[in-house]
Amino acid sequence: MAPAMDVGMTLPVMEPDLWDRSDTLETWARAVDAGPFSSVCFGERMAFDNPDSLTLLGAVAAWTARVRIVQTVVVPQLHAPVPLAKALATGDRLSHGRLTVGLGVGGREEDYRAAGADLATRTMAAMADRVATMRRVWAGEHVADAVRPVGPAPVQPGGPELLVGTLGPRTIRSAATWADGLAGMSLDLDPAEIGRVFALARDAWGEAGRPAPRLTTSFWFALGEEDAAREQVRRHLRHYMNWIPAAHVDALAATAGFAGPPGDLRDALRRIEDLGADEVQLIPTSADPAQVDRVAHLFG
Repeated sequence: MAPAMDVGMTLPVMEPDLWDRSDTLETWARAVDAGPFSSVCFGERMAFDNPDSLTLLGAVAAWTARVRIVQTVVVPQLHAPVPLAKALATGDRLSHGRLTVGLGVGGREEDYRAAGADLATRTMAAMADRVATMRRVWAGEHVADAVRPVGPAPVQPGGPELLVGTLGPRTIRSAATWADGLAGMSLDLDPAEIGRVFALARDAWGEAGRPAPRLTTSFWFALGEEDAAREQVRRHLRHYMNWIPAAHVDALAATAGFAGPPGDLRDALRRIEDLGADEVQLIPTSADPAQVDRVAHLFG
């Protein structure tokens, strides 16, 4: 039985065997688009072997026709804001208005160094400044001394939906002035913690006089017998969290995300639905596309 909330699926862009087959990402994207999912999602890293997120945006727009495309998370400080606004508006055009963008300051100094970005800009204030510039571009304002403004104009009036990737109360309150909602992340699927973050967002958006925020969260998952599934999560996190000592990653992996049979995953999704989530985005810990069908079967 399908949950009332939306369920999105993340592409396996951070998997070590992603490039073993040239069609892995296309296979995944088309399978997600053909299934019961609400969105196809992917994030950004710089000092890693994942695909460039803005290049991938164009490809996913071509590979899909129905699902929303959610970029979680783009770090604006790794890009010049005007070219970033142009790239995202292009993605919104190519997808016929299906783009949502999650924005965050990023937690890895190495990504800033690889991009030649100033570490002093790794703040919510600097991110908000870049958002303001991008919104000016999307509004058709002249942001440079040029004959014509920077285009194309996005399909969605005012630009793509913008979600903020943050969990702290001060940063949630700061983002409430410009973001459309929350791009959350749950490390251990604690309903109390997810509910706390959702409540913070609702209060902050209300205090800012903004419409109710879109509330999304995400978590890693592995399906199967619990011990094998937990080992799959550990292997994934060892690769993805390569800047953290392995012993610390292993300790985190013992409880991170979901690892177990499909029926238990359905129960976990229902608990999050009861908290008022608008969407949950599942993050795979394997590049095997069969996972898409296994999750799809949960919804009949």
